[in-house]
Amino acid sequence: MSDATEITAHTSDQMTPKPKIIAVANQKGGVGKTTTAINLATALAACGQKVLLVDLDPQGNASTGLGVHVPSAANDVYAALIGQQSLGEVTVATSVPGLDVVPASADLAGAEIELIDVAHRETRLKEALERGARGYDYVLVDCPPALGLLTLNALVAAQSVLVPLQCEFFALDGLSRLTRSIERIRNAFNPDLHIQGVVLTMHDARNNLCRSVEADVREHFGERVFQTVIPRNVRVSEAPSFGLPAIVYDMNCTGARAYIHLAAELLRREGRLPERGVAA
Repeated sequence: MSDATEITAHTSDQMTPKPKIIAVANQKGGVGKTTTAINLATALAACGQKVLLVDLDPQGNASTGLGVHVPSAANDVYAALIGQQSLGEVTVATSVPGLDVVPASADLAGAEIELIDVAHRETRLKEALERGARGYDYVLVDCPPALGLLTLNALVAAQSVLVPLQCEFFALDGLSRLTRSIERIRNAFNPDLHIQGVVLTMHDARNNLCRSVEADVREHFGERVFQTVIPRNVRVSEAPSFGLPAIVYDMNCTGARAYIHLAAELLRREGRLPERGVAA
C-alpha cells in the first residue's frame, strides 16, 4: 500500500462516525429483553438508521427471531470474539432494510469457559466492534440473562445500557442489582458506561400491580424511564415463530406500534430523529 493510499484510508476511517453501542441487558430472564432488542432494532432501521444487532445470547433467539439460522460457531459471533473471523465476515443482512445481525449459535454456550484463558477476554467484543462496526448508526447487543463473561463483554463495549423491565413484584430488586453491576463495571473497565433508559415491558394498565410497579420505577429512576411502555400483546409473542419482528409481522398491533414509539423517543432524546418523523 502506498503512503498516499494509507493516509487516505486512515483519513476515511477517522471521518466515518462511530456507532452508538447500546447493550440490551437485564440479569433477570423473561423480561422481554430479546423481543425489545429485535423490535427496537427494526424500528430504528425503519426510522432511517443503519443498525447492527449483535446476538450475544447462546440461545440465539435474536437471530431466529429475525429469520437467521446459523449451523455452527464458525459463522457466528463467537468466531468474531476469538478472532477466527472478522465481524464483517459473520454479519448477515436481514429482510429488514438497514438492519444487519451478527448471529449466535448454540456453540456460544461454551464461550464463557473457552474465553477464560484468552488475553483481554473482557474486551474481545469491543475490539471486534471497533474494527467492524463503522458505518452503522446504532449497534444493539442482546445480552444473556446473567452477568457472565459474555454480558461483561457487552457492557465493556457499550456506551450505554437499555434495561427492559417487566412490570412485576421483583422488578425493582432486579433493577437495583443490575445498577450495582453497572457501577462496578464502570469503575473497573468502562468509565463512560451509563443507563440509556429503562423500558417497562409486558405492561397491563388494567392490572393494579403493573400500575404500582410503574409508579415505583418512575419514582426511583425519574427521567431515565421511557414514557413509552410496551404492552402485553399476543401478536408480538407470535412473530418470532415466523422469523419476523413484530413490526413486520403485524405493524398495526399495539406491541409493534409501541416499539415504533420507543424508537422515536430514543431518537428524540439523542437529537437524531429524522425530519420526516416516524409513522404514528
